[in-house]
Amino acid sequence: MTVLVIGGGGREHALCYALTRSPSCDTVLCAPGNAGIAQSRDAVCISDLDISSSDAVISFCRKRGVGMVVVGPEGPLVAGLANDLVKAGIPTFGPSSEAAALEGSKDFMKRLCDKYNIPTAQYRTFTDPAKAKEYIKDQGAPIVVKADGLAAGKGVVVAMTLDEAFEAIDSMMVDESFGSAGSRVVIEEYLEGEEASFFALVDGENALPLESAQDHKRVGDGDTGPNTGGMGAYSPAPIVTEELKSVIMETIIIPTVKGMAAEGCKFVGVLYAGLMIEKKSGLPKLIEYNVRFGDPECQVLMMRLESDLAQVLLSACRGELGKVSLTWSPEIAMVVVMASEGYPGSYKKGTVIKNIDKAEQVSPAVKIFHAGTALDGDGNLVAVGGRVLGVTAKGKDIEEARFRAYDAVDVVDWPEGFFRRDIGWRALKQEQTANY
Repeated sequence: MTVLVIGGGGREHALCYALTRSPSCDTVLCAPGNAGIAQSRDAVCISDLDISSSDAVISFCRKRGVGMVVVGPEGPLVAGLANDLVKAGIPTFGPSSEAAALEGSKDFMKRLCDKYNIPTAQYRTFTDPAKAKEYIKDQGAPIVVKADGLAAGKGVVVAMTLDEAFEAIDSMMVDESFGSAGSRVVIEEYLEGEEASFFALVDGENALPLESAQDHKRVGDGDTGPNTGGMGAYSPAPIVTEELKSVIMETIIIPTVKGMAAEGCKFVGVLYAGLMIEKKSGLPKLIEYNVRFGDPECQVLMMRLESDLAQVLLSACRGELGKVSLTWSPEIAMVVVMASEGYPGSYKKGTVIKNIDKAEQVSPAVKIFHAGTALDGDGNLVAVGGRVLGVTAKGKDIEEARFRAYDAVDVVDWPEGFFRRDIGWRALKQEQTANY
């Protein structure tokens, strides 16, 4: 089978890497892909395919005999690429635009939770900034302000003071810092506890849980500074026990899948639930849904997956996930993200990165995924994104995985890059406590 992956970031590189290892898949194409994906031979990159044009993608698939399309990013999904491909008879892993509203509109997701009794934070939705501020004043801080639409993972403000919350309202609704995505905001109660990411593959009717992962959203060591798309992750997450996994499936994932089917927009693809394991009850509450693999969580999951990914995703497209079980490496995987100095604010593009091959040779258990790299006119590998590399390693425990990942990070020669030194600290803390 020939598989086409849509997208060009670290998540797509990880998907290409797993598909290339799938016995049922003989060619992996990635559009647009990036320089690092092409260099590592994990896929053939098709940089000139216009992925915003469904017609262009369909005719490319027909010309190249593509047997399945896997859509990485949320943009094309919300725009309806999967609808058009499915209509053209091309098996597509990724939800329709109607089902992608789970991520495309926070208000849609919250209303679904209300209707199908899915545990989530209390909330109200506003289109009028004055009324939003009034509600905030009544509720008090800390409080969470979210842009309703897609804001590249940056449309959430956890306001510890009323002033911060008012500022977020002004920025989103008055200054329109996220364009139309912020014209409606969802204001939520602040939940205390530990965050976890939970992923499930869905075929419209059945849901198959993937392994757990935990990411680090804040830019700075010790979980400080502004939120980012994610500065690192590890899998499995010790917080998600087998018992908790079944609670999440029963109270959150399955009611969502059934609810979406009942609403007439069956969900096919990966459901990525951002959860808060509440301090006071120990129970999971849904913070948000993404309708795609997380980045950088996808990198650690694909390092650990031992099943034939192409076969599994095709089963999801065909509504046959009920018959599938997954095999995972018992090892721990960890990814450290290397980002451009200045991220998540503005950063310089085009800085040269050296020694990638050398870094990958630190250990056979190391793999570097490219999120934002390109080649310049002289053939140098350069950084063109905020998050640029995902240095990933496996190990028998969190210490070993971490040691290998940071060993490789230290070999990468990129003075304009930065990274967090403490990825995995929560899991380490838990392991140390367990050992005493």
